[in-house]
Amino acid sequence: MKWRVESSNMKQLAAVLVCLLAACLADKPQPCTSPPLLTGAFTVSTQNEELWQYAQFIYDALGQKIRMKDLGTYDNQSFTHDVLLLFREGVMYEINDLNRTCKKLPLKADFHPLAIPKDAVLLGQVVIGSSSGPGQGLLVNTWTGDIGGERQQRNNQYYFVKVLYIKLLFVIVVPGTYMMTVTEFGCIPVTTVQHTNKFGWIMTSFFNNIIGITDPSKLNPPDFCPDAMTEDVTREPADFWSLFFNK
Repeated sequence: MKWRVESSNMKQLAAVLVCLLAACLADKPQPCTSPPLLTGAFTVSTQNEELWQYAQFIYDALGQKIRMKDLGTYDNQSFTHDVLLLFREGVMYEINDLNRTCKKLPLKADFHPLAIPKDAVLLGQVVIGSSSGPGQGLLVNTWTGDIGGERQQRNNQYYFVKVLYIKLLFVIVVPGTYMMTVTEFGCIPVTTVQHTNKFGWIMTSFFNNIIGITDPSKLNPPDFCPDAMTEDVTREPADFWSLFFNK
């Protein structure tokens, strides 16, 4: 009889330990995916000071569309862009609303949602600002990882870890170490830092993010854009780097 009581107690203790372990695992932050519809802005700066960029973006993961207007400097030369990326169609539009001109070009890239990679390692959870009072701080999680050459090839050289350049927003992915910070609630991007051979550390800072799209019409090409591809035999299909450097 005594053995049966002890056996029953052991089973109850084991059940309690399993529940506690499950609770601990549930409380630990997990890699997450950002909302499928986002509107916001970000800045990009590089360690070697060759590149600085400010951009406003509209992100639609459901339709696999991105609209971005940016300005900045690269190698002491200024640039501006207004591009609409339609990944499903494999098309990119370069738009100039002021002159009402538009180019339709092939887009060489796969769409990857804005997300923390599944194999990322949690560095820690902190409060940006203060935890002394309501509304004084922002709870965020910082993740790190390394993007290798094989993974880069599997992802067709792009992984929306920039989490947006990737240039977008979202960082063009080249082999190297990255750190990504997102909000604990909502998985909204805050900052991304990635090391590259060309620029050293690249830092992207997101702000004024809104869940949803305030003007869906911006994700459609303007009526003055051509139906046919713009002929340019000297130009390769567009990728994110070409948005910077082919100007």
